Amino acid sequence: MKIGFVGGGTGGHFYPLIAVAEVLIDSPQKPELYYFGPEPYDASLLKQCGITFVYCPAGKLRLYFSIQNFFDIFRNFFGVFVAIWKLYCLYPDVIFSKGGYTSVPILIAARLLRIPVVIHESDAVPGRANLLARKFARYIAISYPEAAKHFPTAKTALTGIPIRRELLTPDSDPFSTLGIPNDLPLVYVTGGSLGAVRLNNVILETLDELLPVCRVYHQTGKAHLETVRLSAQSFIKDSSLQERYYLVDTLPVEKVNALLTAASIVITRAGSTTLFEIGIHGTPSIIIPIPEDISRDQRSNAYAFARSGGATVIEERNLSDVLLTAEIRSIIGNPEHWREMSAAAKQFVPHDAAEKIAASLIQIGIEHG
Repeated sequence: MKIGFVGGGTGGHFYPLIAVAEVLIDSPQKPELYYFGPEPYDASLLKQCGITFVYCPAGKLRLYFSIQNFFDIFRNFFGVFVAIWKLYCLYPDVIFSKGGYTSVPILIAARLLRIPVVIHESDAVPGRANLLARKFARYIAISYPEAAKHFPTAKTALTGIPIRRELLTPDSDPFSTLGIPNDLPLVYVTGGSLGAVRLNNVILETLDELLPVCRVYHQTGKAHLETVRLSAQSFIKDSSLQERYYLVDTLPVEKVNALLTAASIVITRAGSTTLFEIGIHGTPSIIIPIPEDISRDQRSNAYAFARSGGATVIEERNLSDVLLTAEIRSIIGNPEHWREMSAAAKQFVPHDAAEKIAASLIQIGIEHG
């Protein structure tokens, strides 16, 4: 059996594919796994999971003006022909698509070659690639109930987001993994792998209020680490508190797991995979979604998750150090409210999404083979 994976450009698309691959590797069928895209995203992780990378060009589908839109028309056109050839040579039994611009040529080619497709939608508002595939997809997995109205009911299932195994089990000794004391509440701040300038700046403005009562672990994104490091020296007026502030650009999965286990609260953007990883650990969170004029899905994700009771939302236009500090204090300072939020976050997130999707891929693969 051969199974193709497609969907990338961000960790939110890539890592759920890896979670499903982890289940497929252990299945009795032992399928051959292939990842199609313009670049491997994380070549070492593909190799670790026994996934073969297959180059297939793709162009972004931007909603705003850019001269690159002109060139990307040709990249997509060329990508479809490459995808047809690559799929014809390999002829996988089923394609699993996470959406995103990298999936479009492969989805079109799979349709033309009559290769069955399974799609997964991470967001409350579906992306264009998955909407393109909804009519011919054999199985559609969604993460939020709000997304169901966009897809045919008969072949749509609410599965949640596949989460990597390393993040499914809380760290038994997270503070040792992190190398920090367990003497104060821990605030974990993440803007995603690319970071978030606005979030970074507001966190800096809160440090004088937070560090006397908390430790702050701040993941800034690679492009922003040094800028934040230099700024923090001027924002932290009491030098004795600087050792309570931890700065990193990116984090390996074992430290993400430790942070989500140890943290009293997470301050985050509204990428769906991040929200579901937080929910798995039952960590209360404050979500600051990217504004709708920049990202069409984050605001919807944030409120869909917050309706569970496991998080609160602060719109970026309302964000200030005073408001954020007050919200952090209101959650950390009220143990009963904290426990209610933790239980609600856990209840919102299914733990078996990867198994359900892997089972559907195996079943469709058998039928197609």
